[in-house]
Amino acid sequence: MIFTAKIRKNIILLLNMHEMPKIAGKTLSERRWRAAFSPEGYLDIAKTLSRIHRGGIHPSIRGEVWEFLLGCFDPRSTFEDREDIRKRRRVQYATWKEVCRQMDPVVGSGRIITAPLITEDGFPIQDPLNLLEANPNGNASDDPSVSQREDPAAQITDKRIIQWKLTLHQIGLDVVRTDRTLVYYEKQEHLSKLWDILAVYAWIDKDVGYCQGMSDLCSPMIMILDDEADAFWCFERLMRKLRGNFRCTDSSVGVETQLTSLASVIHILDPKLHQHIEALGGGDYLFAFRMLMVLFRREFSFGDSLYLWEMMWALEYDPDLYCLYEEPESIGRNDGSKKPKSSRQFGKFERENMKNGANFGDKGPVPISVFLVASVLKEKSTTLLTEARGLDDVVKILNDITGNLDAKKACTGAMKLHKRYLRKVRIAKLSLSKKIQI
Repeated sequence: MIFTAKIRKNIILLLNMHEMPKIAGKTLSERRWRAAFSPEGYLDIAKTLSRIHRGGIHPSIRGEVWEFLLGCFDPRSTFEDREDIRKRRRVQYATWKEVCRQMDPVVGSGRIITAPLITEDGFPIQDPLNLLEANPNGNASDDPSVSQREDPAAQITDKRIIQWKLTLHQIGLDVVRTDRTLVYYEKQEHLSKLWDILAVYAWIDKDVGYCQGMSDLCSPMIMILDDEADAFWCFERLMRKLRGNFRCTDSSVGVETQLTSLASVIHILDPKLHQHIEALGGGDYLFAFRMLMVLFRREFSFGDSLYLWEMMWALEYDPDLYCLYEEPESIGRNDGSKKPKSSRQFGKFERENMKNGANFGDKGPVPISVFLVASVLKEKSTTLLTEARGLDDVVKILNDITGNLDAKKACTGAMKLHKRYLRKVRIAKLSLSKKIQI
């Protein structure tokens, strides 16, 4: 029997996702997904979100659905609209990739770099092992990148190019460690695809570039989307949501705002636990750094982490996501040209925020990821209170949960904590308002 590439890929996915939660009759199936579109291609997003809330997405359509959840496409677009957008994006990615290839021909070559090939001053590194990695065939004359590095005078002076080239080997080191237990990454071509996408992203993101952990976020994209460019754009949209996590300076970490929010949530919902954590010196909640940075990729099994992601995105879904990404100038503008959206088109988590009329100030609403961490801490509250005598104990207790968490249970717990948190905050504000009036 001859299998097409797509069928083979789906078989690999199903083998890798054997631990996917089995919720009979509740998963968004391919049949229900196709039925959610009108003949022109408009998507009934409300019906889709409701299904994902209950049981996640079947692996065979995961890539298509994620593109909507992450804001790659507007549910109000037609099949034709989306095909035009997809073609345009593929051309744009090919253009960026060619720019990167001109700067370093290893991009797109099917190889990856795991050793530094340039100094911070912009000079090529002449170490034989480094040169061999750049040209494993051993013929430097055939590879312009090696020829350049053999010339000590070939200094690069553009600081942005230097910085980009300095990240390439770090991307490679992370790529060869990412999801290596999965059958999919037994092929070099899949590793190189992941490396290429991250290398291109590092170039176009002038502010953040590449940071460790991004490979964990990008890896599932290339597994569920056949086309490299489509996988890139799905990853790029995810980074729109998460790039703030990777903004780190000497004085702060990217997830600091979320860690502060987590401390506030635990302080309000479980004062005793918060006091205990503070007494142990963990009031900054840095022990939760990894959970927030890479969205529980290390704490959940591979299949469960994907299931968790799509539930999170569905719960937080905003129907204006596509417009906010594609038309930033339209933010805050309401010219009446678009019909007001039903609250059903928003995710359940977003609807709770809207219903409570929460005023979040400049920092915006607390993301669901914070409540997911809070639900984990609440579940382990008794153990933390009785067994944790120092921060090392807190880290050990949380590390012991790796691979043993249930995504559905975690999301349900997060939603319950979210409702309690909003209610307590609302009561506290009313109480404060009455005191001011008196």
